Amino acid sequence: MRALLNRWRRWLWRQLFFRMVFGEQGRAGRRLPHTRIAPSTCIEGAQGLDLADHVFIGQFNFLDATAGLRIAEGVQITNFVSIVTHSSHRSIRLLGRSYADHAGDMPGYVRAPVEIGAYSFIGPHSVVEAGSHIGRGVVVCAHSRVRGAVPDFAIVAGSPARAIGDVRTGDARLLAQHPELAAHYAAWAGELPRAEQEHG
Repeated sequence: MRALLNRWRRWLWRQLFFRMVFGEQGRAGRRLPHTRIAPSTCIEGAQGLDLADHVFIGQFNFLDATAGLRIAEGVQITNFVSIVTHSSHRSIRLLGRSYADHAGDMPGYVRAPVEIGAYSFIGPHSVVEAGSHIGRGVVVCAHSRVRGAVPDFAIVAGSPARAIGDVRTGDARLLAQHPELAAHYAAWAGELPRAEQEHG
């Protein structure tokens, strides 16, 4: 009986608090019928969020859009990801107690927009810092710290994140197995990846 009650409790909790539902709204009331954002994700400065359709944002993420955050079509943001467009920790150290009522420019304060390109993937427990520009088709591996520019189709990992590969290598193998998907891939990527030459 207890196991049945626990299953029911978990089902009810998912339905009320963590259920992912298709359909969001973008800037100027634009409908995004294929976008899903988990209710446990916190969005600060939502007016600065420029969101495209076909985006998935999972559970327990923090998105700071106060300085501008652009998330392009098809982006997947997994769980426990932080994306920040400002950082005040240097200012607080410099100004100490006067930080709260300081007038004028904040020395050391960082404020810069973030952009995430189409069909990129942000792995769990990653941080994307203010001013970062992630290209299209990028894979950010779990537990990465992204700072600065990431080129299109890169696989990045580490803290700070560094390029460790290119997604087109794997994409070429998959497209060779499923050539019927080539038009879908080319529609967002602009071109098909080239299979690596066999060395013999």
